[in-house]
Amino acid sequence: MKDRIADWVWEYEGYDPDKEKLRESLCALGNGYFVTRGAAPECPADDVHYAGTYAAGCYNRLTSRVGERQVENEDMVNLPDWLPLRYRLKDQDGAGEWLTPDCDALVALRQSLDLQAGVLERNLRYEDGHGRALAVRQLRIVHMADPHLALLRTEFTAEGPPVSLEVEAALDGAVTNAGVARYRQLNSAHLTHVHTGSDADADTVWLRCRTTTSDVRVAMAARTTVGSTRAVPRCEAGRAVQCFVLDLEAGRTVTVDKTVALHTSRDPAISDPLQAAVDRVGRAPGFDELLDSHHTAWDQLWRRAELDVPGEAGRILRLHHFHVLQTLSPHTADLDVGVPARGLHGEAYRGHVFWDELFVLPYLNLHFPEVSRALLTYRHRRLEQACTAARDAGRAGAMFPWQSGSDGREETQQLHLNPRSGRWLPDNSRLQHHVGSAVAYNVWRYCEASGDAEFLHTKGAEMLLQIARFWADSATYDENLGRHRIRGVVGPDEYHDAYPDASEPGLDDNAYTNVTAAWVLARALEVLRALPEPRRRELVERIGLEGGEIELWEDVSRTLHVPFHEGVISQFEGYGDLAELDWDGYRARYGDIRRLDRILEAEDDTVNRYQASKQADVLMLGYLFSPAELRSLFDRLGYALDADTWQRTVDHYLRRTSHGSTLSGLVHGWVLARVRRAGAWKFVQEALEGDIADLQGGTTGEGIHLGAMAGTLDLVQRGLTGLEARGGALWLDPVPLPELSEYGFALRYRGHWGIRLRMRPGRLHIAVPASDRSPIDIELPGRAVSVAPGESCDLSLPE
Repeated sequence: MKDRIADWVWEYEGYDPDKEKLRESLCALGNGYFVTRGAAPECPADDVHYAGTYAAGCYNRLTSRVGERQVENEDMVNLPDWLPLRYRLKDQDGAGEWLTPDCDALVALRQSLDLQAGVLERNLRYEDGHGRALAVRQLRIVHMADPHLALLRTEFTAEGPPVSLEVEAALDGAVTNAGVARYRQLNSAHLTHVHTGSDADADTVWLRCRTTTSDVRVAMAARTTVGSTRAVPRCEAGRAVQCFVLDLEAGRTVTVDKTVALHTSRDPAISDPLQAAVDRVGRAPGFDELLDSHHTAWDQLWRRAELDVPGEAGRILRLHHFHVLQTLSPHTADLDVGVPARGLHGEAYRGHVFWDELFVLPYLNLHFPEVSRALLTYRHRRLEQACTAARDAGRAGAMFPWQSGSDGREETQQLHLNPRSGRWLPDNSRLQHHVGSAVAYNVWRYCEASGDAEFLHTKGAEMLLQIARFWADSATYDENLGRHRIRGVVGPDEYHDAYPDASEPGLDDNAYTNVTAAWVLARALEVLRALPEPRRRELVERIGLEGGEIELWEDVSRTLHVPFHEGVISQFEGYGDLAELDWDGYRARYGDIRRLDRILEAEDDTVNRYQASKQADVLMLGYLFSPAELRSLFDRLGYALDADTWQRTVDHYLRRTSHGSTLSGLVHGWVLARVRRAGAWKFVQEALEGDIADLQGGTTGEGIHLGAMAGTLDLVQRGLTGLEARGGALWLDPVPLPELSEYGFALRYRGHWGIRLRMRPGRLHIAVPASDRSPIDIELPGRAVSVAPGESCDLSLPE
């Protein structure tokens, strides 16, 4: 076991049932292929404990009845539980109660997560009131080198008189999706045909099953060893069990090692998941050797993702880093998966893919570009479905879904439950067509950072052009305005989905939607001009692009309407006519008003009547684009966006946002930092603490917020440095943040590995490792430098 560094270890002392779900999410372990929550192996799933295991991209579809309606939902499936390992003391009268954190015999519990090593350690002590004491130490890993393996080592020590201990290890297939309370009225039994068995010598048990409708076959095999003690296998309904009786002498430690292999029929290069799991666990080496290779894999990841930030901020960022790498590791590059908004850590949002990749890929581009490419390929594989969705809506091009799962159809729920009122309400968030712009933005930024011309000229260009085609066809010309308009959408705010008293959902001219649509159209035209002529001809023929469309794209990209009111950018047309909310009154009455939409609906009111936003909407433009690029975009559209107008816009929405999303603090902190405003750190802190403090009121226990976690890493990497990969150069425009004045990180850029940047007050250090690559061009305000491989430079910065 490696020596532990305090700043890399998260420790929890004692047992608090109210915080157990939060700890399970924050102590989850994974490797990009699957993640298992940090649940107690001794405890079955209940209102306190929930041991979910989720494989990336494994979904299933079920139909439920809600009132008089049939509702269909696709969920990321909770797979069989590989963790179960329970134990109890035996005496002359037989066995006592199973020992768990909930029992009266527990006298001490400490849990620690070693981020550097990727190991979860638990230490428990029990006393039974008769002088007997049992110490339990567990080490758990989900193997980062072999993505199909997980291990649980349990050490039992009698700290009083000798004891006899009954131990039961199991694989449990009798699980459902029950991790989110508000979904429990819906069907949740995703697994069927659960079968179990064991090998001839009883060291290994196995379990196989399949999902009910997607027909994904799932198999697990577990090898449990206790020295020379032989297991007694037992098969129960949906469970494969191994039983041991251990005689512990005083002060003697007995070790139980459980090694588990997981395969599904989605895996490449296998014939049968069960045979693959049994073979893999049979060939797996012992715990110590597996731990060593696991440590090596994590060491390599941390070198590629080096980030040095001092103090408590750095400690939290390491935790965020850890969970991003567990969800999207180099193993992800071999999978057909997207970016799950809540990681692989729980069942909130049903494991769906939203726009969160907008906050994740800019970080990955500069560390793990092969993972970014795979995540964009997930979108390209579903481009045909997006084009079908556009045709069904009467539009050309590609209309990507707000929520995506296995096959790219729209997975947004038809109804959502307001837990305050108990009412099921229509869910109109599927009108957030701006998700297409997020896909296009990620294509462009990935290709700029990686230099991957092959992807840009093929899959990337095809997506960009089809998304541009959708926006051009969605825009209608308004003779009175002399501009194009995009009607009937919902913006990133999400609170506003209709005009007050309107019979149909949707809003007109959401500023974020229109400006990003103009950006997509401009980039699509740029790509068309840059494509090699043979490839351009192929692509035009493939998608049936007509000459008149290109002229339309040029026109729409310059004439989309952006509404203003009182000298600020309006969130949408008519926003300035909405009523003002009594913010002070609602805070006094309710305290936490982050979910203001639920509060108002429970009062038989609607947030649609007020100038009140859940999260950044207009201000998202300041997150995606540098000040210079944003001004250029508005210039192209025929609007002047000077610094004063942007400052007024920032002030306007700061006062009217409830921050009902973990992304809100991130974006506001980023935007305020970029315009050098006091108050930026307050929002940065909220973004940092969003999950560890569970600021959204119990939601982290249902899964981490992956976009916010990755976004905080990118805040240091790009937000504070002004780092952009653009035009074959790295552009930097650092802004000072007094609370974070010194930090450093490494990145990967166009074949250069391990470029190091270090910021100090007034100074920037850049070092490029030796290689056979060309020098890197660095652009700063008012000057440019070139740094060759094997060289470094120190630059002065304005204070």
